[in-house]
Amino acid sequence: MMQAVRRGATGERDYCLILLAFRHGMRISELLDLHYRDLDLTEGRINIRRLKNGFSTIHPLMPDKRDAIESWSRARKNWHAAHKTDAIFISRRGTPLSRQQAYRIIRSAGEEAGTATSTHPHMLRHACGYELAERGTDTRLIQDYLGHRNIRHTVRYTASNAARFAGLWDRNNLLEKNLQEQRYWLNTLIEKEK
Repeated sequence: MMQAVRRGATGERDYCLILLAFRHGMRISELLDLHYRDLDLTEGRINIRRLKNGFSTIHPLMPDKRDAIESWSRARKNWHAAHKTDAIFISRRGTPLSRQQAYRIIRSAGEEAGTATSTHPHMLRHACGYELAERGTDTRLIQDYLGHRNIRHTVRYTASNAARFAGLWDRNNLLEKNLQEQRYWLNTLIEKEK
């Protein structure tokens, strides 16, 4: 989706919007309420102000996200009335981007990318949670990262992750392997004693 939007007239903005929404698991309201005062590009941090009584946190900004923000900010300077708002994501008219505009951007990006379902902003938040679970991230850490006050909202991501069971039986196999190795060395010592 991110690559699909890059070719458009608003490509830098749309790419940055989708990247931040996905990587930080942001709700659309949180994303559209993001301002330059929430960023520290020098230190590489972003203040994520969670809504719905969520737990707000400061996330690191990886180099690709910093590059996307800087690239969009350079393009943004040339947009009409951009200097009138501190909001990161603005329309061509220089006003803060609306929810409807953001929905259209993400839906169009999904269509352009050839996704099988009609995409919407909250799918990016869920994709973040599932991706973190697939990477083996601890459930409590995902909870903090997504700003969930209640872990019941987080468990949905880890519960469907088959990778969490990977190696479960390997521990027993490892014990068996250690016993086999011990028997081998014990038999080798016994043979040498004879």
